[in-house]
Amino acid sequence: MAHRYKGFEPAWYHGKVPADSYRSIFKWGVPEAIKVPRESLYRMMKIQFDLTNDDFKDYSEDLGLDPVHFDIPIRLTQAQLEGFADIVGKDYVRTDDYARLSVAYGKTMYDLLRIRNKIVENVPDAVLYPDSKEQIERIVARCAEWKIPLYVYGGGSSVTRGVECIRGGISLDMRLRFNKVVSFNEIDQAITVEAGMSGPRLEEILNNAEKVFGAKRPYTSGHFPQSFEHSSVGGWVVTHGAGQNSTYYGCIQDIVLGQDYATPAGVIHTDRYPRKASGPDIDQIMMGSEGAFGVLTHVTLKVFRHMPKTIKRFSYMFKDWETGQAAAREIMQSEAGYPSVFRLSDPEETSIMMHMYNVIESPLRHLFDMKGFKLNEMCLFLGFTNGEAGFSRNCAKNVARVAKKYGGIWLSGVVTRAWEKGRFNDPYMRDTMQDFGIVMDTMECSVNWSNMSKVHREVRAYVKSRPRTICMTHMSHVYPQGANLYWIFITRIHDPEEYRQFHAGILDTIQKSGASMSHHHGIGKMFGPWLEGSIGRNEHAIFRALKNHFDPDNIMNPGGTLGFDLAEEEKRFLLPR
Repeated sequence: MAHRYKGFEPAWYHGKVPADSYRSIFKWGVPEAIKVPRESLYRMMKIQFDLTNDDFKDYSEDLGLDPVHFDIPIRLTQAQLEGFADIVGKDYVRTDDYARLSVAYGKTMYDLLRIRNKIVENVPDAVLYPDSKEQIERIVARCAEWKIPLYVYGGGSSVTRGVECIRGGISLDMRLRFNKVVSFNEIDQAITVEAGMSGPRLEEILNNAEKVFGAKRPYTSGHFPQSFEHSSVGGWVVTHGAGQNSTYYGCIQDIVLGQDYATPAGVIHTDRYPRKASGPDIDQIMMGSEGAFGVLTHVTLKVFRHMPKTIKRFSYMFKDWETGQAAAREIMQSEAGYPSVFRLSDPEETSIMMHMYNVIESPLRHLFDMKGFKLNEMCLFLGFTNGEAGFSRNCAKNVARVAKKYGGIWLSGVVTRAWEKGRFNDPYMRDTMQDFGIVMDTMECSVNWSNMSKVHREVRAYVKSRPRTICMTHMSHVYPQGANLYWIFITRIHDPEEYRQFHAGILDTIQKSGASMSHHHGIGKMFGPWLEGSIGRNEHAIFRALKNHFDPDNIMNPGGTLGFDLAEEEKRFLLPR
């Protein structure tokens, strides 16, 4: 750890993570990597949760170091297993406990609490590791013939129970072999990859396009979600994902040019044209389908020129949340170009970030006092621009102009650089804190400028109704008409069911507030009960008609995905119909 504690330091787990253990499944990212809170943040959490150093001398939760073992029988016949082995090879069909659990859950805290507590509920009967588009098409056809449920595991970073194998069957693990470049077209600035391609691998290939493809220059995907290091391209597409640079590059639906799917109704292949007026857009129909229509095999993405030297970083402090909102809206509506990363934190998140990045102990604290900016009222705005040098510079100048107009204090790019260093590895902190019974998870939704304050106030009020709970919010993925509101909540919970009920209450509040149920996390099975009530019965019937066309026997990701196959009493209708 770079910054040692001056006082007492908890016994954060730094030890080896056994390869066959529960911890190796629920842990975020690289097996031996950890992240611990700064000492100032640790002190703040003790006050928030009414804890002392004594509470951090011993672990309150199971570390999950023992080998994975459970007793859930395999329901596939030997003939069926051999049939799948004929397609992918016998070495790429696994039925051991570890393989089955490794693809069964995602990374919402409900999943992590269940695994940590050795609650194994829904696992596939077998895991297959496909190597080609043709193999996947054959697997889907065979599952359709035999009526075997089929799930897909990409990077495993789902926070909506998107990959959970509710009805057993088969799970396709795309990570091992289905992760190759299919083609690269520099003239069109496009790349086609297999759906299991990881974010870091794609970016490495594009950044080195001159060497890998003999290209004229390096490129970038422009897509960097929080889960970037441990998510797949296929996962981005089927959940309607968004990267942290989306305000400039666009969300995944703006980046996708074409897709191939293997479905029970046959293969779907879309063209790769940048725009067309040939009826409803099949690409848009398939994106966001979360495996309920078929398996995404190949996807063609736009790529962008990689120009890191043109980046202009900025950070400002605004006096309060309403002032920060007004400045953000003017930046997006001034038609002077959009920043790439665009993040405005509310007062509670600003306070936490000041502890995380040590601003609380820097000379900046005195500057805020001099200007009359108060802790727990002021709001941090940070980001950076991308693009051609002149465009990037002018965009940053416009941000500075608007920030000055609204009384923002310039903090330079130092704070932004500190945020950049942790923007992909902050989730590692969840494991270290959960060892002591402190859980951290996220929610998000899409809002318009006109209802942003209402949604922020109502959702925050519900989260804070749980005693001693931290509720941080920031605005990100910003548009001229609105933005994404992203909540990070930290509380003390041990029981998975208690967590599930708390999470459901947040979803209730988001729907009642009038916001969209999800901006980029998708719906999965965890949000499924709220979807029909959010978008409307007639609207959801369109999804159902598509489901009936592609998958009449409901073998594709069954168990509540997108609100399908739910009993009427399981659905949540909280808005006037």
